[in-house]
Amino acid sequence: MTKTSPDSPLFEKVALVGLGLIGSSICRGMRAEGLAGKVTGYARSEETRKVALEIGLVDDVAATGAEAVKDADLVILCVPVGITGEVMGQIKAGLKPGAILTDVGSVKQSVVDMILPHLPQGVHLVPGHPIAGTEESGPRSGFAELFHGRWCILTPPATTDDAATAKLTEFWTQLGSDVEVMDPEHHDLVLAITSHVPHLIAYNIVGTAADLETVTRSEVVKYSAGGFRDFTRIAASDPTMWRDVFLNNKTAVLEMLGRFSEDLTALQRAIRWDDGDALFDLFTRTREIRRGIIDAGQEIDAPDFGRPHGEEGED
Repeated sequence: MTKTSPDSPLFEKVALVGLGLIGSSICRGMRAEGLAGKVTGYARSEETRKVALEIGLVDDVAATGAEAVKDADLVILCVPVGITGEVMGQIKAGLKPGAILTDVGSVKQSVVDMILPHLPQGVHLVPGHPIAGTEESGPRSGFAELFHGRWCILTPPATTDDAATAKLTEFWTQLGSDVEVMDPEHHDLVLAITSHVPHLIAYNIVGTAADLETVTRSEVVKYSAGGFRDFTRIAASDPTMWRDVFLNNKTAVLEMLGRFSEDLTALQRAIRWDDGDALFDLFTRTREIRRGIIDAGQEIDAPDFGRPHGEEGED
């Protein structure tokens, strides 16, 4: 898609509530693509607001969320899912009719449920989920290329104006994303198995390793193979964000976790009874999933998954 001209930005004013990795990356992407005439930011932390202004991330920062969203054509909530309702209560008076309101949370039905009671008439709700991220956080962590070649899922309620969804689709496309529109509940089910349950498993297995009495923590660190290192990378994710994800997508997570537990029991049985054929069949099928992810451009086909190696301490 053609880059928007700085003289005719897609949105005259964009307000970001939350200036962490995703929010700061959106800011940098908008700058690069000329998508906003003016960008106003807000964060609860005074230090974050100060840094955002110092590094030129936004044109100005507001002292409150309501002040930030005033007269904004696009408002993006980049806050933990669990406080969405609280934030909406703070900003609803500042939202103007005709504005598009979206978010970046990885749970969607609960976000819709928290926003709708506070949504002023004439404001278009188009929840979103850019499937991108790193382990870093804060206003300095963002970069414009974060969303390039990644998916962004939009989950507008049935009553949302189609033109608003189309305009936000264009916004994310110009940020470099591939965009899909789906029902909020379906999104939550899909992400429960592709993201949420894998994170839960990672947190659990790293926690188990840390609690083992017969294996010291130093041995866990020293002899970690690639698989465990990948688990620790996932388990290093933001505790607040993931706490909120599990509490706000509990139905889908518990459903997928139940299915996973059943399959794990079958795997345990295959190992116990020396059923090599069952193990081989499973590993063959799962290998094909990996190849499909690589073919779809969502990963690279490189040794050790392309992980950079230091001079020492890596195997």
